[in-house]
Amino acid sequence: MFRFLRYAPLVALLLMTVGCAHNYYNVPRESYEKKVRVLGIAPFFTDGDSDIRHPEREALLAMVREQNQRNGAELVARLKETGAYLSVRMPDDQADQLFSSLFFRRERRSDAGVVYNKYFFKQQELKEFIERNSLDAVMLVTVSGLTRPDKVYSGNYLAYLETDFNFLIMTAQILDGDGNILWEYPNFQQRLLSLTPLLNLQYADFDEAEANVTDKVDTKLKTIPGITRAFGKDTASSVQKDRKISMLYSAIFDEMVATLRPEFRFPWERDREERKGEQPTRPEPAAAASTAKKAEPKAVEVAIPRAEPKVIKAEPAAIPAEPAPLAPREIRTEDLR
Repeated sequence: MFRFLRYAPLVALLLMTVGCAHNYYNVPRESYEKKVRVLGIAPFFTDGDSDIRHPEREALLAMVREQNQRNGAELVARLKETGAYLSVRMPDDQADQLFSSLFFRRERRSDAGVVYNKYFFKQQELKEFIERNSLDAVMLVTVSGLTRPDKVYSGNYLAYLETDFNFLIMTAQILDGDGNILWEYPNFQQRLLSLTPLLNLQYADFDEAEANVTDKVDTKLKTIPGITRAFGKDTASSVQKDRKISMLYSAIFDEMVATLRPEFRFPWERDREERKGEQPTRPEPAAAASTAKKAEPKAVEVAIPRAEPKVIKAEPAAIPAEPAPLAPREIRTEDLR
């Protein structure tokens, strides 16, 4: 008993947390789940014309394209594992060519304090792509460059530098054939809004400032070998056996998939929803059946008045028969005849 009381607050908190339903889509969750049964994930895009300020730009872009291709299959596998879709697949298209054909414009946005690049795509080309691949909707993932303010701490957390840094970020959208944005990342339906960058291309040199006994901390660009090693830090795939994935990609995939998982429902909640779903459909046939049944007697009643004299006369004819009390069986036989 005391052991139960000790864990009761934790159980109550868990029930409150799990039981609080939240919609991360730009449309009602039920509408999304009914509409999107086959989801496509386009090969990850790399926006080479975005705000990337590294001097070895081409080498950096080549590395990003390689990492996109290496890690993209993990997102497909994770979304399959959620069980929210009948099918999740990545069409066999060349990423740069597809991006060039679909891209309409890019917009640097600051929504609710989140700075990111928002992408707009050509509706007709997008619709043709979705229809050509027999999809209900497609997820478009784009890696781009962005400069925004940030606060970076020293290794011992005793000092920090707050200034503009150049980042690689990842954004995503799920769109239907009409160009409607059904879901997006960064996700603005969350209670706590944020955007985890893929990689900071710069660092604050606190060691140099300390060595020179100065409070001025300079920012420096990371080298290509250093960036390669950062992307090369792998972790085991959570859904694919014997597969590795970059830790940088894995962290963002975790955030994406967390908002795309089916809503948890307790068994009694599912039963209640099923009963609610049945209520609007059952009354209609029942009403139609009752109407039909009521209509049939009316038709019979119209015909009965003509038959009524026969029925009424038949009953008294059998009643006055005197043998009835003495031989009831014979009366029943006569009635049957």
